[in-house]
Amino acid sequence: MKTRAAVLKASPVAAPYALSRPLSIEEVELAPPGPGEVLVRVRAAGLCHSDLSVIDGARPRPTPMVLGHEAAGEVVETGPGGSDLKRGDRVVMVFVPSCGHCAPCSEGRPALCEPGNAANGAGELLGGGRRLSAHGAPLNHHVGVSAFADHAVLSRRSLVRIEADIPHEIAALFGCAVLTGVGAVVNTAKVRAGESVAVVGLGGVGLSALMGAAACGAARVIAIDLSEEKLAAARDLGATDTFNAGDSGVVEAIRAATGGGVDHGLEMAGSVKALDLAYQITRRGGTTTTAGLANPAHSLALAPVRLVGEERTLKGSYVGSCIPLRDIPRFIDLYQRGKLPVDRLWTSGSGLDGINEGFDALAEGRTIRHVITM
Repeated sequence: MKTRAAVLKASPVAAPYALSRPLSIEEVELAPPGPGEVLVRVRAAGLCHSDLSVIDGARPRPTPMVLGHEAAGEVVETGPGGSDLKRGDRVVMVFVPSCGHCAPCSEGRPALCEPGNAANGAGELLGGGRRLSAHGAPLNHHVGVSAFADHAVLSRRSLVRIEADIPHEIAALFGCAVLTGVGAVVNTAKVRAGESVAVVGLGGVGLSALMGAAACGAARVIAIDLSEEKLAAARDLGATDTFNAGDSGVVEAIRAATGGGVDHGLEMAGSVKALDLAYQITRRGGTTTTAGLANPAHSLALAPVRLVGEERTLKGSYVGSCIPLRDIPRFIDLYQRGKLPVDRLWTSGSGLDGINEGFDALAEGRTIRHVITM
């Protein structure tokens, strides 16, 4: 079938994207779903810094590629052999498919699925190969999803069926921002009621982490960013304290305000400087967790004597250490009960034709989540 899609021909591409137009809206060919695959009508897709990092070259991916990984839609057709999904089912897309049988999957850590990560790196679906093409040449899939399109073919293992009757624009956010941010708090850091938490970087993932910390009953929830607008949004979402990361002496100010640092420092900006800040404001015996995807060429300087002498823990969190089949319905339930006001993350939107301008808004910090509706 033919479908419209946003195609990234090559990267890196420099901003402003309204002028450089890294994503061209084209009619592409989409092959029918194979065994274990599903054709989905994409209804909404969020713009995320993980997409932006492919455009600006910070995270190289094979091109040409149809971008987009945070999305929701409806099942149109399933591949040969049948499926537990049926036409009309509402689904959230997940950017790491889990094979279910490799060592990490067997340990209950599907975010680390080895075949899933290999397929993602190659621009293929979990079952192998590509279902997208243009002018007779293959197009790569973005982390098995490629949601910046009217339709997508995905592995069944990249989809979570949802029963909740919530807007697609909100459902989409559970596929990345909420899954990653809330998951980092509850699954990776394991924040407990009464503890103190600081979140560095207040994009969609960071604000989701902040909401997750508040929902866990954290006694102190500190928000840190360079944007005063995002700090204001954090206060509305439950932050007890806010600090501008650009202020002189911000580390000392936070440590003084918290009596030596927080129990949990969470880095969500995808920046080594932000991770260093999160580490510096974590107390002795505390845990620093990073879910931000920094440039692979960058590294963190760390004094091992502090790690040992202060019994510090530094942890990475990918996809929020989540089991999506379990956690997406749980997080949606918390949203419906008013515990996770995820709708507050959706601050701008457009159709597919406005996607380049949407990435300018994201890159410039003028929006938290720009959502494309199809």
